[in-house]
Amino acid sequence: MSDIFSFDPKPNTAILLDNISIRYRLPSDSIRTFKEYMIRMLQGRIKHNSFWALKNINLEVKKGEIFGILGRNGAGKSTLLKVISKVLVPSEGRVWINGYISPLLQLGAGFHVELTGRENIYLNATLLGHSRSEIDDKLDDIIKFAEIGDFVEAPLRTYSSGMQARLGFAVASAWQPDILILDEVLAVGDAGFQEKCFERMTKFRDSGATVLMVSHTISQVRELCKRALWLNNGEIQSVGAVEDVCDAYQQSLTIH
Repeated sequence: MSDIFSFDPKPNTAILLDNISIRYRLPSDSIRTFKEYMIRMLQGRIKHNSFWALKNINLEVKKGEIFGILGRNGAGKSTLLKVISKVLVPSEGRVWINGYISPLLQLGAGFHVELTGRENIYLNATLLGHSRSEIDDKLDDIIKFAEIGDFVEAPLRTYSSGMQARLGFAVASAWQPDILILDEVLAVGDAGFQEKCFERMTKFRDSGATVLMVSHTISQVRELCKRALWLNNGEIQSVGAVEDVCDAYQQSLTIH
């Protein structure tokens, strides 16, 4: 169940969500084209079904935490991160964020497949709010961390999904954010690169940054996080100490 608390951010609070809900309305009938949709809408012939992608989410994340989010596909994990990143506006509730957010919500988000790796570094970092001079200063470090070598001059369409993931993480984490948001990013890449990511995230935490990470790998959450949240059908099933949440979630997987 969700914790209930007053909407009163403390100095050490990084993220505070108060009764957050996201409601989607979908046409009940299959509509194949936009033209057909408009005709039916003008005729008043569209019926909608509603569902809650998130329901009554109350959550507080402290500064300096690496906080894990667990749940099956479709549980609402990515939707929750988009609300925190202010990509989505909740249907109900309030969101309070303390600090600059660097979100990596999807592999290759903000990249263009016809641009080179170098050009995509500038594009993606600019979208994250960094100036040309700031990017120039970090460029060599980003390329080195991403381990893409001479491919930095090749179009992104020639990259594997792992290379894109490495480049995306390298850009998003090149500057220490107040809050770093990762959606299944660490699921791609070899063990050596994952270890580099863990080390960088730990360094961020030790420097006071907050990290939110979605992962299907329970062992990653156990290793990196002290607290975690388990989502199911858009609702919090458990939130608290990482071992308790991971045990409850793992047990639910064996039951089903």
